[in-house]
Amino acid sequence: MAALARPRDGRMIGGVCAALARRFGTSAGTMRVIFLVSCLLPGPQFVLYLALWLLLPAEKASAATTAW
Repeated sequence: MAALARPRDGRMIGGVCAALARRFGTSAGTMRVIFLVSCLLPGPQFVLYLALWLLLPAEKASAATTAW
């Protein structure tokens, strides 16, 4: 499994769904649909998303993207 970090590419808002998708081996679109469907259920989904956005580190830049 990949380390849990918000990726630099493939993110829409904060990269939380993209990070979770990489971690669990699914597509980011699938993870976004799962999140949207879960919002129909009672619970702290938005608070959890915001907390993960703040707590997950951003992915480090690779040497290929920083070298010009």
